[in-house]
Amino acid sequence: MARRSMVCLILMFFIFSIAASIDDKCGACNAVAEELELGLLKEKPRNHLDMRHRLDSKGQRVGKVIDYRVSELRVVDLLEGLCDKMLDYTLEKVDLTRREWVRVDHWDNLTISKQEAKTYAKDISTYCGRLLEETEDELAELIKKGSIQAGDVSKVLCQDLSKHCHVSSGKQSVDDNMNESDGEL
Repeated sequence: MARRSMVCLILMFFIFSIAASIDDKCGACNAVAEELELGLLKEKPRNHLDMRHRLDSKGQRVGKVIDYRVSELRVVDLLEGLCDKMLDYTLEKVDLTRREWVRVDHWDNLTISKQEAKTYAKDISTYCGRLLEETEDELAELIKKGSIQAGDVSKVLCQDLSKHCHVSSGKQSVDDNMNESDGEL
């Protein structure tokens, strides 16, 4: 009986510790923004997209040539797989009171258990999916307009679009209203 109670207690502690990771939406958003920014930095110059696939009666190609930088394809290239890349992140303790999302290079060199780290990775991947679902249309338009550049992704995504962070005294911080746990990522 005591063993069952201990297992239940450990399980409840584990569930509540995972819920705590969800509370820092600003930190999680910044981690997603960091990964998107890496995608922007790794982007290779591409040619225009030739959409002239039909021929007119004179044998001339008909259609448009679209600049890759303003194309829907670029948006898809940047956002597709972004949340899968978040599976390489986990929540790591920085000091006694603070944790932050970090990219994991070697899952065997963690200060927390591998199972716990993988759970955090699933949490942030799920959060990423919800974040993109909420902001995808506006984010896609900003990417196509060229309004998002490497260096300001976090501000645009986390402050302007999702409102998960706000600026106070020149420093990003968690919005008081967003810090309350709502049962979702």
